[in-house]
Order: sequence, then C-alpha cells, then structure tokens
Amino acid sequence: MNIYFAPMEGITGAIYRRTARKHFPDVDRYYAPFVQPNQKRVFVPKEQRDILPENNDNVPLVPQVLTCVADGFIRAGKALEAYGYREVNLNLGCPSGTVVSKGKGAGMLSDVNHLDAFLEEVFSQDWKAKISVKTRLGVTENMDFEELLNVFHKYPICELIIHPRYRTDFYKGTPRFHEFERAVHMYEESNPFETRLCYNGNIFTKKNYEQLLIRYGEEGIDSVMIGRGLLANPALVREIRGGSPLSKDELLDFHDDLFSVYSGLNFGEKNTLFKMKELWNYWGPIFADADRELKRVRKADRYSDYLPAVKDLFRSADFTQEHGFVPGQ
Repeated sequence: MNIYFAPMEGITGAIYRRTARKHFPDVDRYYAPFVQPNQKRVFVPKEQRDILPENNDNVPLVPQVLTCVADGFIRAGKALEAYGYREVNLNLGCPSGTVVSKGKGAGMLSDVNHLDAFLEEVFSQDWKAKISVKTRLGVTENMDFEELLNVFHKYPICELIIHPRYRTDFYKGTPRFHEFERAVHMYEESNPFETRLCYNGNIFTKKNYEQLLIRYGEEGIDSVMIGRGLLANPALVREIRGGSPLSKDELLDFHDDLFSVYSGLNFGEKNTLFKMKELWNYWGPIFADADRELKRVRKADRYSDYLPAVKDLFRSADFTQEHGFVPGQ
C-alpha cells in the first residue's frame, strides 16, 4: 500500500518537504501545493521555486495544477514534463471560496459537461507524463457522485484520489464512506485503463488506517493520502508499517531543523514564527495538559520568547497516549 503526503497550501512547501524527508523518510510520495497557470506565464516565480527539481532533491514529488481551462493545464503539464516530472495531478478538490468562485478546484465539479470536455481535451494530447486527479464528491450533497465517476471512468487517469466529502463539507464531520464505495465497486467491475484508487480523508492514527483496510480491504484501494495526520505526527507512516511511535526527541529535532532553515532565510522573525506557529496548530494537540506552555509558544513574537517557550514545552509536557491530530482543535 502506497502512502502519500497530501499538499497543504502555505505549509508543505519545498523546505518542509526536504526537511520532513530527511527526518521521516517513510512517505512514498509527496504532492506539491497547486500551481495556477495564467495567460501571461505558466508559473509565477514563487511557484516555480517550489517545484524546481533542484529544490526537491531526494523528494519523490508530484506537482499539482489548479485550473478550469484545459489549455492552462496542458501548458503547465508540458512545462512540468520538461522539468522531468512523470506525473501531473489535477486539483478538483480545493474547497476555498476564492478558488470555487472562479470555477476551479471543487468548483469544476458543478458542471459535469464542462469537466468532461476539459478532460477530453487534456487527454487528447501526447503526454510523456501520467495524469492523476484529486477530487471531491461534488459541490453539494444533492449532486450524484456517480455522474462524476462516469466521466472519470472514460479517461486514462493513472490514479483517482478521492476525498469523500462534498465541497460544502469542507473538512468537517465524518467522510462519506458509502460514496467512496461507489468508486471501489465501479473500478472493480471495469477498469479499462488500470486506474488506481487512492483514499484521502481523516487518517489521523494507525487505528484509523487499520479501520480503513477493514472496510475496503487492500484490494479495494491501492493507496492512501494523508494530510493533517502527517503534519501532527510526521512518524505516522512508520507507525502504520509497524515501526516505533514518534518520540519527543524526534519531534524536537525536526522542529529545530525546520526553524533553523526558515530563520536562515532572513525574511524576518515575524514570517519565520508565522511558519512555525502554523505547525503548532497540528503539533499542539499531541501534548497532554500543556495549555499554558502552548499559549506561551503561540503568543511569542520574538525568537527570544519563542525558543525558551518551546524548550519548556518539550521538557515539561508529555505526549498524549495516542498521537494524532484531533479534528476541531
């Protein structure tokens, strides 16, 4: 079973990926946060830096494209092919209001005919790279996921990554497992292009993963994509595969390495601490009874306050019994 690291905009950029790979090398593949091609240029400089192969040394990376225009995807895909990438991922899952309002991400799912025409044009090209798709079930729950599946089934998508929520669900509540089962049954009955199925959503612990396998079996799905769970517990893949659980010393080493790289970029204490505090939204819940210590970490606005607060937290607080991000926290 392959296990992938989901792309998370603003967090899992090239620096994070390289550092995570160095400390926790068990992830099979990382998906980069999306790039958005436009009419003037394929990639803006920030996007280009993030996906340049030399900035992702030793990281098995799949770039992701966000667009509702087939020509934009084709131009971006060909540019990524030129960089040497052999898979390009189409984002049909982003639920952000600013993205959906432009008909991109999950917004593409509102018009099945447009999506069909988009994919027909994309797959009419001569590709060296394979094309994968990351999707939700639709925009609202009154939509029929089977209509989308019928469209996807027509094309040689190498991997269909399904987050079984509607756009209106965002990341709340329990994934709609019965809808994911529709895809499992469809591709079990007919899979002319040997499309792989990947499950994505609410895998926060080893137990969550094991329950997923009980539900679908290893033959029902080919891979699993994890986002928030891997941010909270970067050793989760190792644990899933029978290795040791995350230790405080490991997490502290990882934290210190990330902090060193970010602070060495010289873009200011405020920006560095913003990056680190984003991660504490995920790391915080795995510390037991540490509200006071975490408050100090989150309130710190200078390195001279932040670093002692982190040191005190790791010295005085214990991990919870089972590591993992807790939804809603």
